[in-house]
Amino acid sequence: MLSLQQQHGGAVAAGGDARHHAPQPSVLGGGADWLVFGGRADLEEPARNAPSPALFLLPPAGLDDRAAQPEPNPKPAQLAGAVDEERHLALAHQNYRSGKYREALEHGNVVYEKNPRRTDNLLLLGAIYYQIRNYDMCIAKNEEALAIDPHFAECYGNMANAWKEKGDIDLAIRYYLTAIQLRPNFCDAWSNLASAYTRKGRLNEAAQCCRQALAINPRLVDAHSNLGNLMKAQGFIQEAYSCYIEALRIDPHFAIAWSNLAGLFMEAGDLDKALMYYKEAVKLKPSFADAYLNQGNVYKALGMPQDAIMCYQRALQARPDYAMAYGNLATIYYEQGQLDMAIRCYNQAIVYDPQFIEAYNNMGNALKDAGRVEEAINCYRSCLALQANHPQALTNLGNIYMEWNMISAATSFYKAAISVTSGLSSPLNNLAVIYKQQGNYADAITCYTEVLRIDPTAADALVNRGNTFKEIGRVNEAIQDYVQAATIRPNMPEAHANLASAYKDSGHVETAIISYKQALRLRPDFPEATCNLLHTLQCVCDWENRDGMFRDVEEIIRRQIKMSVLPSVQPFHAIAYPIDPLLALEISRKYAAHCSLIASRFGLPPFVHPPPVPVKAEGKHCRLKVGYVSSDFGNHPLSHLMGSVFGMHDRANIEVFCYALSQNDGTEWRQRIQSEAEHFVDVSAMTSDNIAKLIN
Repeated sequence: MLSLQQQHGGAVAAGGDARHHAPQPSVLGGGADWLVFGGRADLEEPARNAPSPALFLLPPAGLDDRAAQPEPNPKPAQLAGAVDEERHLALAHQNYRSGKYREALEHGNVVYEKNPRRTDNLLLLGAIYYQIRNYDMCIAKNEEALAIDPHFAECYGNMANAWKEKGDIDLAIRYYLTAIQLRPNFCDAWSNLASAYTRKGRLNEAAQCCRQALAINPRLVDAHSNLGNLMKAQGFIQEAYSCYIEALRIDPHFAIAWSNLAGLFMEAGDLDKALMYYKEAVKLKPSFADAYLNQGNVYKALGMPQDAIMCYQRALQARPDYAMAYGNLATIYYEQGQLDMAIRCYNQAIVYDPQFIEAYNNMGNALKDAGRVEEAINCYRSCLALQANHPQALTNLGNIYMEWNMISAATSFYKAAISVTSGLSSPLNNLAVIYKQQGNYADAITCYTEVLRIDPTAADALVNRGNTFKEIGRVNEAIQDYVQAATIRPNMPEAHANLASAYKDSGHVETAIISYKQALRLRPDFPEATCNLLHTLQCVCDWENRDGMFRDVEEIIRRQIKMSVLPSVQPFHAIAYPIDPLLALEISRKYAAHCSLIASRFGLPPFVHPPPVPVKAEGKHCRLKVGYVSSDFGNHPLSHLMGSVFGMHDRANIEVFCYALSQNDGTEWRQRIQSEAEHFVDVSAMTSDNIAKLIN
């Protein structure tokens, strides 16, 4: 019961195909971009997972004493020009407040053409360019204003905002500090400096800046909200809650605080309250894309995918280039099996955010499931180009190479994934699969044990470790693992079926029958349990419904062979069953092909044997070498029936080697064979490739 685990950013259970995308990180809006025209303007869109973005400050339109002054006794034409200039500036402000940035830019440029040294207009132009994301022009206009008035604090603050968006946080901090030096009571610069410090991970300094802003203006709701974000990031949940509540006490219509409050409850697991507060946020601000995204995440966690889809779509209506919303929407489509839609949405996420690492990995998973494996590989490699130590992408590449029987490459990717993370079980589980197939049982057990250290409730890992214990004869330990797995997950049919096999091998046949029947109650269409139950019933001469069960088993075998699946009946058992001899032969062929496939995974070159030499020729005498390889040198029917054969060979003509694949069980059967065989070699601790080299 071994399965590869595909990675979507979270661990996936073995033993089934319960793969899933981990939800994208919740997005907490911070503060907002705002312009001051003698007061606070409307709040703009919050940044994702960040405190307040840029705060833009403008002096009231037409009241800037730094602007060009009219001449004394102006002429009528000059008066008309001044009036026209003020009208365009007022229209620029009006359009800016309405979010009509292109129209605002047109009017601002008219003023600029008439009076390029008007600093209040230069500040406004810089703000407009910021809103349309032309940060270079934003910086240029503020620099023009500073060339005219080097003490214009607001220009330094707005240039800092632009440099922060361009990614130069250190330069942004320098400009914020300059603005504050020029105007120590510049509360918006303090608030934005907090945002910059947060981006640098300097949370204590960021919190001090928020408190300084609030000391200047206790009603600055953005600073209360951002301080709450900082408290939350440092684990002070109650303090964060108090900050959000204070922001809402000051302004009950402050949507961002409602959203951040919802985020607290979401992380605490109170999804109903989280949903209620996200609804309040989007009711107050219908264009709040981040709140719609997080509301969708709550619906997804509540198992309401259609409602989640609707929220993600509303987030995209509010922000058409919202890459994370496309990513989360793709997640839902993927989980519903709508692979084409998932691929399309992941692709859109990457178009709008080429650095969206998880979108590359998850699109790779969708492409792989759609049979587009080469494209999937390209996605995983794109993910690794952005983050070379991305454990999920490394694991998923390993899975592809494993399926292609390129075991060496698969192993290297799994080991690379393990080397960069200590909390991901999938590469450990899949590496254990390889070790087990190679006969390296000790390392396989080590891997499964590490999986259980990461997640002690991983029932699949317990079953897989139990299987490994069972194969090397440590049946009691196998039983313990199966029992624990069935306790953790009572409805897991594999745990009951494997427990039954272990009971049967240890002689507890009646108990085995009970466990097989329990497995079949949980999963009636369980070929392995059906076939093994039949074999166990034959062992205790239970002939009830014997003919019907054999018909069912024969039908299972034919179906498995047709589907190129390894039959659930082993060749040795098939010989004793009343089934078509040709079907029994086909079972043997399938098992031979399976063994050949496993052997090929070692990548060993063909063994070079010396040319055959006659045993007796021209007076020379060589002994014939005969090797017996078995895991049943112990208390097993093979030893009961053949125990004396290994020592009865004529040593004058035959040299006998016994290779024990299982550890010494301490029984008289093992001791007898070991003492009577000419050569007895315990290879139970060796890997299969090394055993092959030793024998050959």
